[in-house]
This record gives sequence, C-alpha cells and structure tokens, in this order.
Amino acid sequence: MTLIELAALFTEQKSWLVAYTQLGKDALHVYFGMALFLTVRLLWRRRGGWLAAWFAVLVMACGGEWLDVTAEVSRAAVQPDAAHWHDIWNTMFWPTMLLIVGQWLQPRARPSAHADADASGEDAERRLEQA
Repeated sequence: MTLIELAALFTEQKSWLVAYTQLGKDALHVYFGMALFLTVRLLWRRRGGWLAAWFAVLVMACGGEWLDVTAEVSRAAVQPDAAHWHDIWNTMFWPTMLLIVGQWLQPRARPSAHADADASGEDAERRLEQA
C-alpha cells in the first residue's frame, strides 16, 4: 500500500467515523487523544508512564495530521497550516494537562516491609537498652 493510498484510507475511515458517531472532528481529536493517553498510562504504570502516554498521543496527533496533509496534497486541496495546528492542539490539550498534574495524581510510595522490619529489629533493641 502506498502512502497516498494509506492517507486516502485514513481520510475515508475518519469521515465514516464522523458520520457514524455524529461528532465533530474536533471532538474526535479530543476523544482519541484521551483514550490513547489513558490506555498507555494504564498499561505503563512504572516510572515515566505519564511522559510515555503523552508522547504516544503526540506521535498519533502528528502522524494523523501528516496523513491528512498527504491526502490533501493528492487531492490538490491543501488546508492552511493553522487548521492542522488546531487539530494537534485539540488532541494534545487534555493529555498535556494530565501530564502536568500527573505527579499529584500518582499515589505516594509506601515504606517497604523491609524498612519496618529494620525498625523493629536489633536497632530497636539497642535503642531500648540505651534508654
């Protein structure tokens, strides 16, 4: 499949989705961005998950706009750059907000069981003897 065929298929599927859901393209950008962000974040719970999820949405948004531009060039109907930046902005806004506040949404690490065992071990007995 060539790039132009892939771009045409992408545009066709996007048009079908807009007609089927009766949502605007802007709303779909927001929904797809949030869905991908939350999916990656739920799958990647380790350190760096917030950034990985944000980066996945950025790649999706830029890739989708690149396919849109490719399809427009093949039809000789290129949109102004502002329209494409608007789509990227729509897709990235809420994932960016979640990235910024993500550190407060992350539960704090609890002290490990090993640290509790040390506190009640030999050191605790020595402290009692010194008292």
